[in-house]
Amino acid sequence: MSDVEAVNNLVEKYRQLQQEIGKVIIGQQEAVNFTLLSIFCGGHSLLIGVPGLAKTLLVNTISSALGLDFKRIQFTPDLMPSDILGSEILDENRKFTFIKGPIFSNIILADEINRTPPKTQAALLEAMQERSVTVSGYHYKLDLPFFVLATQNPIEQEGTYPLPEAQLDRFMFSINLEYPSFEEEVQVVKNTTSAVTTHVNSLFSAQEIIKVQELIRKIPVADNVIEYAVQLVGKTRPNSELATDLVKSYIDWGAGPRASQNLILAAKAHAAVSGKYSPDIEDVQAVAVPILSHRIVKNYKAEAEAKTIKEIIMSLF
Repeated sequence: MSDVEAVNNLVEKYRQLQQEIGKVIIGQQEAVNFTLLSIFCGGHSLLIGVPGLAKTLLVNTISSALGLDFKRIQFTPDLMPSDILGSEILDENRKFTFIKGPIFSNIILADEINRTPPKTQAALLEAMQERSVTVSGYHYKLDLPFFVLATQNPIEQEGTYPLPEAQLDRFMFSINLEYPSFEEEVQVVKNTTSAVTTHVNSLFSAQEIIKVQELIRKIPVADNVIEYAVQLVGKTRPNSELATDLVKSYIDWGAGPRASQNLILAAKAHAAVSGKYSPDIEDVQAVAVPILSHRIVKNYKAEAEAKTIKEIIMSLF
């Protein structure tokens, strides 16, 4: 199959995938699309939303539709790194045996990731970046594909440990889940208070997702699109000569080079699922907000004047 045929095939599979997920998840179209794009790029996503917006259900449904192994880890203040990675135990022959933790799965739902101390949060860092873990000096490769989809509650911040910038940067997307519309909420209530159960069909295999990731990386990108993405990231840095007055007034820190890499990768995926064989500037703009929003730090003036990160990013287009 040629790359052009592979892209055409992906467009059709992506449409079917949206329909399957739509059987269970009402609305939240943007969140679903960005989560799928991050998976097709091999990236991780941070889902931010108040309780009851189906964050866990969304991740569970996506993993079922993609035919992937799924493990949920509930992050709590007393969670230890070994609870995530696994630990060595003495077996009946008095030899140490490594018992794998829940990290050894395709999709990890790190539920309320900011409820656990930095030591445990850091246990995810190597897994997210290297796709491997080190326990007691031994190196273990994780099964591919591997994704961390973490959730965070933006309201209740008591007893939480904010994610360090280094870890936030490991997430490709930061996705905000909004309240459903009136019609969507009516549909949610109808679906969840009846005896009808919905079955989600699996449309991909782990091997097919790896092939999609390889296809996305092979998509060509024009130099002007790469330059646009790099300039866009440069504009977020208040000390850069590219910075706008708005950025200089309201931003303390801008995005790093990983943002430029992620913009191009995500633009390739966005173009592919839209049936295009090469991304353009519109594809970069379509993925800019969830890629840049968690990599930019506002100052007190921005907080005082209620300036949102999204507003500032949109002003850079």
